[in-house]
Amino acid sequence: MNRRRNVKIIATLGPASDTSEMIRKLFDGGADVFRLNMSHLDHKGLKRVHTMVREVEKTVERPIGILVDLQGPKLRIGEVKEGTVLKEGNRFRLDTSKKPGDATRAFLPHPAIFDAVSAGQSLLLDDGKLRLTVKGKGQDHIDTEVMVGGKLMSRKGISLPDTMLPLAALTEKDRSDLDAALDLGVDWIALSFVQRPDDIAEVRKIARGRAAVLAKIEKPQALAHLDEIIEIADAIMVARGDLGVELPLEQVPGWQKRMTRAARRSGKPVVVATQMLESMISAPTPTRAEVSDVATAVFEGADAIMLSAESAAGQYPVEAVNMMNRIAQSVESDPTYPGIIYAQHAEPEATGADAISAAAHSVADTLNAAAIVCWTNSGSTGLRAARERPLFPIVALTPVHATARRLALVWGLHCVLTEDAKDLEDLSDRACRIAFQEGFAQPGQRIVVTAGVPLGTPGATNMLRVAFVGRKDAL
Repeated sequence: MNRRRNVKIIATLGPASDTSEMIRKLFDGGADVFRLNMSHLDHKGLKRVHTMVREVEKTVERPIGILVDLQGPKLRIGEVKEGTVLKEGNRFRLDTSKKPGDATRAFLPHPAIFDAVSAGQSLLLDDGKLRLTVKGKGQDHIDTEVMVGGKLMSRKGISLPDTMLPLAALTEKDRSDLDAALDLGVDWIALSFVQRPDDIAEVRKIARGRAAVLAKIEKPQALAHLDEIIEIADAIMVARGDLGVELPLEQVPGWQKRMTRAARRSGKPVVVATQMLESMISAPTPTRAEVSDVATAVFEGADAIMLSAESAAGQYPVEAVNMMNRIAQSVESDPTYPGIIYAQHAEPEATGADAISAAAHSVADTLNAAAIVCWTNSGSTGLRAARERPLFPIVALTPVHATARRLALVWGLHCVLTEDAKDLEDLSDRACRIAFQEGFAQPGQRIVVTAGVPLGTPGATNMLRVAFVGRKDAL
């Protein structure tokens, strides 16, 4: 199946879509990767959905990526009396008493917060609907002033946009979920609540290469360490929902562009997520503003765009995927698209793989080649080819199932499973044959082939060839 677009689509599975029939419909509609959210799944449910995705993968004979999103620490207040309303200008205390809260106080069951906050810092309740400013604190309480009031209900979340919390991004639940996901053989692990590079290092140490690690950037503290996080992570996600709670909303679009460009410079995949087609949770068509939002991410060259509740719990999951697919295809066929993509082109790094990938782009451009075909074992060659953002199809050939599935997240890569090449002649012949069979090249056209010699050596891309696609009867 040839998608005829470069950006990838991630669809979250949930009550509206976690059947084999719906997963197949979402794939046919354009989904390349499926996200499983551990905030709403137990291990039994994870295994059930994972099995269904793999069954669909066998049926369609295309590699499908599975991304497991760990819940991360959930900071919440305790119970409060019904009808509690916080009024602007009033004092409000957070303390360690488990008694039901009221308009003057509430239980905060997170001791680390008491140590971490300082006077003058902000606390946000209920996704930022209520805002408090810290006035003082003791060992067992925090005194605040209500800056933005409103109704407060039990178990609502609390955010600390100004505070670096001494909390690990990986909770005990996350560790258990991570082990279960790795045992199943998922392709990507998304880590929530990332504040520092060490959070990613911890997950990488546990994963030991069994899955790629994606850092969700949803905390202001992570922005201060963005370059280091990108360097250690395998990919990042612009998680605009929580980021928009802890940052002023008007700053989120600028940070989205900065994060997308930083990831592109590093050659790491970047996913733009949250509320992309939010109105399609309950409506069959999106708003014009949502269409423009999705289009902006595609114009920026994001590797993937993601649906959350739209496909997991909405009334129109298939329509949402179809709409995202149509928007992406329309943007990429727009006459302004090549200029915008090339304007953000990153210079190749001083490595052999980058030099070969840049050369392949240049040669394909000069010859008007039908496609770039890269042989890749570990996936690194495919990533370097995608970093160039060539406006030619990129066919990634690999003998490794895990590599093909991970690369399903990456911009422009059409992954095909095939045996490793026997020799240089087989390498070129098979590249031509697969490019023809997959619909990217016709007899008489040229393709650009990259690989590593000796063959099958991971990370050793050092060869570039121009090959002619032969007659149909010879393919």
